[in-house]
Amino acid sequence: MDRKYLLKSAIKVATLARIMAKAIDLFIVLILALLTYPVGIILSVIYICLCDAFQNGQSVGKKFMGFSVVSLVDGSPCSIKQSIIRNLPLSVPLVFAIIPMWGWIFTFLIGSVLCAVEVYFIFHLDSGHRVGDVMADTTVISCTPSRIDEGQRV
Repeated sequence: MDRKYLLKSAIKVATLARIMAKAIDLFIVLILALLTYPVGIILSVIYICLCDAFQNGQSVGKKFMGFSVVSLVDGSPCSIKQSIIRNLPLSVPLVFAIIPMWGWIFTFLIGSVLCAVEVYFIFHLDSGHRVGDVMADTTVISCTPSRIDEGQRV
């Protein structure tokens, strides 16, 4: 059996798990925003900006899926500054959701495009980084020994 194929297959599974982790975080943001609107939008922006700085670089979604965000500079867990920079592509459109109707439309349209760009970069960059990772100089690693880190590309 071709080992290179098996490794590529495992990396794709890890990438999908990583996307699922971010989807869990975005679901939390959606629930928070809808249940406590308009204050929920502000709380959602705060959560999405700071979520990767919690619990040694693990947001709720990453903790559930077994990933962590670390700095490429020194290998330490993601800092608050890096978390804010890393999540700018997701948090900036969310700020506009505070404006009824047109803000929601803008948030949905721009947010969808930025999420699509993020997913595109995850699958097409050799390093497996998304735009936020490149901007903040961070990477996502596995916290469980049975998983392959996103940085281990073939």
